[in-house]
Order: sequence, then structure tokens, then C-alpha cells
Amino acid sequence: MPKGLFPRTILIIVIPMLLLQSLMAFLFMQKHWETVTRRLSQAVVGEIASVISVIEAYPQDPDFETITRIASQDLKLSISVLPPSPLPSPRPKPFFSLLDRALSEEIRTQIGRPFWIDTVGKSQFVEIRIQMKHNVLRVITRRSQTYASNSHIFLVWMVSTSLVLLGVALLFLRNQIRPIQKLADSMESFGKGHPVEGFRPRGAEEVRRASAAFQRMSRRIERQIEQRTIMLAGVSHDLRTILTRFRLELALIGDNEETEGLKRDIEEMNSMLEAYLAFARGDGDEIPSDIDIALMVEDLEADAETAGAKASSSYRGAPVVRVKASAFRRCLTNLVANAARHGKCVEISGRHERGWLTITVDDDGPGIPAEDREDAFRPFHRFDDARNLDSTGTGLGLTIARDIARGHGGDLVLEDSPLGGLRAVVRIPD
Repeated sequence: MPKGLFPRTILIIVIPMLLLQSLMAFLFMQKHWETVTRRLSQAVVGEIASVISVIEAYPQDPDFETITRIASQDLKLSISVLPPSPLPSPRPKPFFSLLDRALSEEIRTQIGRPFWIDTVGKSQFVEIRIQMKHNVLRVITRRSQTYASNSHIFLVWMVSTSLVLLGVALLFLRNQIRPIQKLADSMESFGKGHPVEGFRPRGAEEVRRASAAFQRMSRRIERQIEQRTIMLAGVSHDLRTILTRFRLELALIGDNEETEGLKRDIEEMNSMLEAYLAFARGDGDEIPSDIDIALMVEDLEADAETAGAKASSSYRGAPVVRVKASAFRRCLTNLVANAARHGKCVEISGRHERGWLTITVDDDGPGIPAEDREDAFRPFHRFDDARNLDSTGTGLGLTIARDIARGHGGDLVLEDSPLGGLRAVVRIPD
């Protein structure tokens, strides 16, 4: 079965129509075409039987001119009485010949004498030869007298009108399905974080209701994101103001052992604040754009080397992909930073093929057990037992990375790495 709504609907329309037409054609062949042909053949053979009876029962002129004239004028048959001679050899029978079968059956039933008929070919005439007592009767009649020759017009009209009506139905059906396809495309675009432009409810009432519900839902989500962004901007401004004030006060106090510890605490608070805001902000209202992923992979390799790891990278496929540049870079940066923090070797690979972009980050670190990998994506979850302020990280790196990947319509999964550590795979549609 096809997966699309349009081809499935076509099958719903076409299959019953084909079954109905097949049934009608079968009934037409059985009840009309074959019956009419049999009746016509029966009438012609009856006339031929009458001619044979007249020739054999009553004296004729030497050349049979009278019976020939009567058959031609009154019966529309062209006859000739031939001298005694063997009948021609039977001609090959066609695979399907309603006329040949009907004529042969009627001659055997009404006349019961040896005969030969020629119905093969596209000629407008049929030749019949019948063995009589002392002669051979040759009859030539029009095919239309023995065969329902115009009945195929019904089949032609039936098929032609069905094709025309089917074409009109498909045209209207496509117009009805197009709003559904537009709705699905808009929902997919909105799910990837792309702007939905030029969309309006169209089509049947049910489709319009679904489209209107989608518009209301998207507006509510956009308002919620906008309100959250405004709130986060206010919180960020207030907290940064306080941290800036702390820095100024520490600068006025001067450098000593006590102020050094406070400065480190302030920097850690600032980094934690950045991580929390990044997690809460998500993709924000960033507009997708075309970026060079191959160049981004090379930059990530340089970042891993800067972090102290031995890094390598590779990429194949078309380099340009439409994504939210800052958000997607944050996603990959978090993965590379985790790999460089826990491992000594980092391998970054990317491929763009079959409509999907896949970025893989491998490391040779301790890895994460398979049963604990889903917990790694929980906000603020870390695998150290004592979650104190001296330990690095906030437990949001993988959470932010997965949210960004899913915001692009893809996902982030963790697997075993060939290097012995952890593999992070980001896969998004282009």
C-alpha cells in the first residue's frame, strides 16, 4: 500500500471503478453482445437452410438464376451453386471469435451438413460453404448481418467516459488534498523552528478547523517563547548587574588571598548563569540560514585541540545546510567540549546524504553505561556523586544539545565509540 494520502485515495476511487466496469463489461458480453450475435447468426443460418431446402426440393433452372436472384433481393445473401467438389481445408481459428463459434454452432444445429466458413481477417464479408447432395452451396453475406459489429462502441464509450470522469475526480481530489499537504509542511517547518509564512486555512471544513487550531497553537507557543525570552533578558540583566557590582567592589578592595577566591566564585556563577540561560532560552527566535557545516567541523576540531585533546575531523557530502547557526554550533560545541573534557582523543565526522545531516563525535574517555545514557539528558543531572561547586559543569550540556537537535527536527543519541569511549550522534533533516 502506498503511504501518501493522495495515492491511497486514488486507489479508493480507481479500484471500485475498475471492478464495476469489469462487471459491466462481463455482463454486457454475456447478455448483449453474445446474445445478439447468436440471434443474428441464427437468422442468417435459417435463411441459408431455407435456400438449401428450396434448391433440393424444387426443380430449378440450369444455372440457379431464380434462387440466386431471390436470395440477393429478399435475403441480402450472395449465393452461388458450385459443382461437387471437396470443401477447402479448415482455416486456423482465432483465439477468441464469437462469430466463428456462433455460426458453427447454428450450422451444426439447423443444417447438420459438412461446412466450411471463413470469418478470419478484417473483411466486411463472411464466406460460408455447405456440402449438399449434388452440389456445394457458397454463401457470401455481410459481417454485420451475422455479428453485433457495433457493440464495441459501448465499451469504448464506457472506458472513455470513465477516464474523463477519473481525470476530473483526480483534479478535484488534488485540490482537496493540497491544503492537507500544506498543513503538514507548515507543521513540519514549525517543528524545525523555521518561520511559517503565507499559511492560511483552506480546503474542506475539517481541514480548515485543523489549520485554524494549528495557527492558534503556534501563536500561543510563539507568545510563550517571546514572554520567556523577555523574562530571561530581564533576569540576565539584573543578575549581570549584581555580578558586575561584585567585580567592581573586589577591584576596589585589591588583590589578596580572600579576593582571589571570591573572583573565582563570581566567574563560576557567571558561567553557571550563562548555562542556565542558554538552557531556558533554547533556540530563541533565531532565523535559520545556510551555513557551511564542513567549515564548522574544522572549527570544532580546533576547539578540541585548544581544550588539550588530540583531534581529527572529516566531512563528506554537500557542505551547505540550512540550520539555526548559533544554536547548532552551541549543540556541537557542547558535545566536543564534553568529549575533550573526558577523553584524550576526539574524532569529529560529518556526512550529508539522502536528505539528512549526521554529525558524530567520538572520544576515548570512560564513556557512559548503556543503562545510564538516557539519564545523561536529564537537566542538572551529573554522574559525580557529590554535586559540589568545585566540580566542573552544570549538568546541562547534553540537555541543551538534545533540545537544539530536536528543535531542528532531528535527535541526539549516545552510543559506544570505536575509540573505547562515548559516541554522540546528531542527526537532523536538511
